[in-house]
Amino acid sequence: MLLLGLLLALPGSAREVLRVLAWPGYAEREQVRLFEKQHDVNVVVSYVTSDDELWRRASRNNGSNYDVVAVNTAELQRLINKKLLQPVLPAQIPNLKKQLAPYQAIPALSRNGKRFAVPYAHSEMGLIYNRKLVTTPPATMAELWNPRYRGKVLAYDGSAHNFTIAAMQLGIKDPFHLSEQDMQRAVIKLVELRNNVLAFYKTPEEVVDLFNESEVALIYANYGEQQVSLLQKAGADIGYVIPAEGALAWLDCWAILRGAKNPSLAHAWINFTLDREMSRQLVEEQGLGNTVQQFGTTTESDRLIWLEPVEDAAARATLWERIRAGRKPAL
Repeated sequence: MLLLGLLLALPGSAREVLRVLAWPGYAEREQVRLFEKQHDVNVVVSYVTSDDELWRRASRNNGSNYDVVAVNTAELQRLINKKLLQPVLPAQIPNLKKQLAPYQAIPALSRNGKRFAVPYAHSEMGLIYNRKLVTTPPATMAELWNPRYRGKVLAYDGSAHNFTIAAMQLGIKDPFHLSEQDMQRAVIKLVELRNNVLAFYKTPEEVVDLFNESEVALIYANYGEQQVSLLQKAGADIGYVIPAEGALAWLDCWAILRGAKNPSLAHAWINFTLDREMSRQLVEEQGLGNTVQQFGTTTESDRLIWLEPVEDAAARATLWERIRAGRKPAL
């Protein structure tokens, strides 16, 4: 487990501890120190690199291992369904008034009149291409399967998204809810993808290393413009497109787990992340959109497909592990 924050609660210390479960780039050292100073507390940040990992860690011990978690709207529904979250109290988050209008009334954030999450960061999952190897911008995500790029493709190591993009390539009407027959077709499609990739990555930083070490033509950008920003800072000559069939898009939110030891401190953290410093670092340092200012290179003509809960996340995860390992999936 990666820990951020130089100070942990010492034996006998009166300082409270906030336990944050988040994605890379969501809580950098400088910002964490600022929050610690403002509230005279210690913050322990643990990072996740996939929704599968997030679910395992957030749901462990009935949601008592962490206080606040960053989760996309699809996984949020899963946590609400399992009663692993407690409602957030808008009155304790005055910076909500700073959010842009589209993020202030999202139905997926509430259930039975109670609000369970606050939007924080967002991006789409487009396609990055190496201008030195791909002279014409790719028009479709199907290029990830193109034999021309065998051994030169980087794809994301995540079960839910991979089954969804495979279903989209197969023309399945609802890629978030697959029938048994649809799942069988998607498995075959993902085995074909596995045979075409150089590697499956977990973090944006890992992509930069692989790009510098190997001949990479195409990258499925699970972290969207955050990856674009990191690669450009590393000197990569790349382009970025939204495929014609559309790109999955995610909206990550802060939620408070049922077992949070200090809900008031968790609310204070959420309020802090909507302030100027955290919003600035998301855009300028991470290349991600925040919810308090306009951001991004997408246009109105780009088709964005917001994540939805899938038919069976656990089944997708089990099948994906077998596909990735090169074993025959048992449907």
